[in-house]
Amino acid sequence: MGLAALPIVNDPGMDLPVQELTPEKIAEVFNRIMDQETAARFKVYLNTCVHCGLCSDACHWFLSNDRDPRFSPVGKVKQTLGELVKKKGRVKPEFIKECSRIAQTECNVCRRCSMYCPFGIDIAYLMLTVRRICSELGVVPQFLQDTVNSHAVTLNQMWVKQDEWIDTLQWQEEDARAEVKTARIPLDKEGADVFYSVIAPEPKILAQLIGNIAQIMAVAGVDWTMPSFDGWDNSNMAMYSGDFETMGRVERAHHDAALRLKSRRIVMGECGHAFRGAVYDGPKWLGWREPPIPLIHAVEFYHDLITSGRLKIARKFETPVTVQEPCNIIRGRGLGTKLREIIAATCSDFRPPEPDFEHNYCCGAGGGVINCGPPWKTSRVKGNSVKAEQLAATGAHIVITPCHNCHSGIEDIISGYKLGMHVRFFSEILMEVIEIPDEIKA
Repeated sequence: MGLAALPIVNDPGMDLPVQELTPEKIAEVFNRIMDQETAARFKVYLNTCVHCGLCSDACHWFLSNDRDPRFSPVGKVKQTLGELVKKKGRVKPEFIKECSRIAQTECNVCRRCSMYCPFGIDIAYLMLTVRRICSELGVVPQFLQDTVNSHAVTLNQMWVKQDEWIDTLQWQEEDARAEVKTARIPLDKEGADVFYSVIAPEPKILAQLIGNIAQIMAVAGVDWTMPSFDGWDNSNMAMYSGDFETMGRVERAHHDAALRLKSRRIVMGECGHAFRGAVYDGPKWLGWREPPIPLIHAVEFYHDLITSGRLKIARKFETPVTVQEPCNIIRGRGLGTKLREIIAATCSDFRPPEPDFEHNYCCGAGGGVINCGPPWKTSRVKGNSVKAEQLAATGAHIVITPCHNCHSGIEDIISGYKLGMHVRFFSEILMEVIEIPDEIKA
């Protein structure tokens, strides 16, 4: 499998800002971040690495680019932070552009490499530090920065207005009631067991997923709500651009919305990066010991509904399926077993990928890379031929992807390598197999 040679990419978000930079400005920002934001682990990681290269075979970018050492995790660190530290930040502006390109478009911060490092070095943390430096210098891929701007202005990533949000919920409730007559999307209900949050692409382009959830909640008898106000979008691209200030604002709004409605817990929709931001990165930046309200991922929620008997399976999905295991909920949360158990409960012909569980390859879209936009799509898809080979080897027809970034990334791989497969969210599988009691059928 292979794609054509990569084109030269012009990205105004990186090309233009470097023209305003000076070595003095770069050094000032670099040293400030080193002094005020990095901790002892930063120095330990850099000083411990012996450049053994054992992380290389863990990286899909390295494997998919003819094993070029420039694409190895240690190679990326050496090309970016290694030079910045050696020169104490006094580098030419064009070098910062290269740092941004490597850190933002050639690393998904998936942390697979850290699993294979004999010293446990968190290379994703180091690459996120590079992104932080680039962000503070204003050198960020334009499409990603536009997404961050949307977060900053609207507290959602796709410029969704409040009236558009409410209107989407209303017509999705109507659609859901066409199949389950008791389906509702309760807005601003205080004291509900579940505060359900989604990412902005759902009301914008995948509204049917909200309708699916309304039906699932009705069948399972869940006491739930969604907010009519800001805080409904649990995604956070600012976390990956390096704009940690905006990241903190978004996460605070998400948690505050649930607290305002006095919900008992937050159930987050099928997305990995959003979960990572809400449970780990966001609270850490805000200085919280832990999130102020319990959060669980959709996979945990589905597992609970099925194993408790609140959702009954009427028939199993028969089309051959495999799974893309999202990095941030499998490696990051350990939900691999629960994901497999709900697949076993709902699908009759499961074909596991190899390798799998926490060893599965990244989709190539996460970590903000897909949000760098169309200019970088060719390099992103070419950078994951190993994923295409892995999927093709399963012989499956459907790839279950309980994550929005995975869904889009796998779609691009299927299209780019002409695999002839289709991608489904888990809620879509559930809606084909759950038992809907006769008394609530429309």
